[in-house]
Amino acid sequence: MAQPIRILHVFGTLGLGGAESRIMDLYRHIDRERVQFDFLVHADADPTGKKCPTSDELMLVRKPDYFDDTVKKLGGNIYAVPRFHGTNARDYKNAIRMFFMQHRGEWKMVQGHMTSTAAIYLPIAKSCGIGTTIAHARSAGVDPGLKGVVTKIIRAPLAKEDTCDLRFACTENAARSVFGDTMTDEGLVRIIPNAIDLKRFVYNQEVRDKIRKELGLSNAIIIGHVGRFHYAKNHEYLLKVFAEFLRILNHDDANSFSMLHGMRIRLLMLGEGSLMDTMKQLAVDLHIEKHVIFCGNKSNANEYYQAMDYFLFPSRYEGLPGTVVEAQAAGLQCLVSDSITPEVDITPLASRMSIEEPPAMWARKILNDLMLRDYSEGEDEDALPIGDREASSEPLTAMIREAGFDVRTQAEHLQSFYLTGRF
Repeated sequence: MAQPIRILHVFGTLGLGGAESRIMDLYRHIDRERVQFDFLVHADADPTGKKCPTSDELMLVRKPDYFDDTVKKLGGNIYAVPRFHGTNARDYKNAIRMFFMQHRGEWKMVQGHMTSTAAIYLPIAKSCGIGTTIAHARSAGVDPGLKGVVTKIIRAPLAKEDTCDLRFACTENAARSVFGDTMTDEGLVRIIPNAIDLKRFVYNQEVRDKIRKELGLSNAIIIGHVGRFHYAKNHEYLLKVFAEFLRILNHDDANSFSMLHGMRIRLLMLGEGSLMDTMKQLAVDLHIEKHVIFCGNKSNANEYYQAMDYFLFPSRYEGLPGTVVEAQAAGLQCLVSDSITPEVDITPLASRMSIEEPPAMWARKILNDLMLRDYSEGEDEDALPIGDREASSEPLTAMIREAGFDVRTQAEHLQSFYLTGRF
């Protein structure tokens, strides 16, 4: 039997991030006897005592990441190069060149999902014999301050035709942010949505009951969020919205939201990250810590959507947040920031507001949505039965699949591309 072709995917880490999760979903659904994935990640070089360590030396000191076991079980290999710090540009380039020279001829394509330094490693990969180099934009923004400025400068060459062979982006906004308006307007960027495994997120009452029982919240209203604790996700605004939600409900003398009176209210957040401790302290400062659950990362995050009653996502910027697609697939009403690309508004469950609005405005929107969950019953017989998640599952799945977000369909298309080099 012929050996499968191999594709190298470049990431910062193999942690539980959106881009990593999407590629793992794709990996699970391709025919791995024909196409195999390998992964190049970035690791701290300091423990090796060398400025330009080899991949083998880095892998000996690198701590295993979330998806390491998944990659190995599926037949992939994991390699490492030193993390780029700005001041180690020469050592970084040397390590990249050494890596691709040592592995000459192993990969048909290199697909760089880490665009911050893709303008460095993709041209080197090409010079070392890689047939096709691809830059894949998955975010429409950068971090604040000096780090963001440096990122923009380093990735600026991606807007030039000779930096890589192909350009992919999850949305038009991400394409313009990373590759520029000219490349995007001239059709030189292919838009590939961040597809999900729809079957894993379809509403399931038994799963809902199980998770809520584990949480001790069988009788509660649960507002949910899934995302790493990072500046882009805007957790501080999310917590302030939730604090206003509780305040308005506790001072509802007019009984505008009487159906929610006496209910336990919780904010359930999945994810980890550098700002997690800061957000825990903010919850204390806002006097809402007893109502907030920090769950960390969960391998069965798909089941936690079932336990939620509403999904809140006030990000400052995104590429295309798969979590919002997942929440809609689970039948959850979603309130998202209007700075997020409109491609995520796949079903009537998604609505948006500006994060420039006072948090109380968001809180009232959530309260009104929860009170009007069955508003579609009545005039329009074909309207989506919002509030009846079991009845809405089939039409929701159809809408999301039609919009191109089904990973099974996407796996077929991308597998054909990897094999033939054409779409």
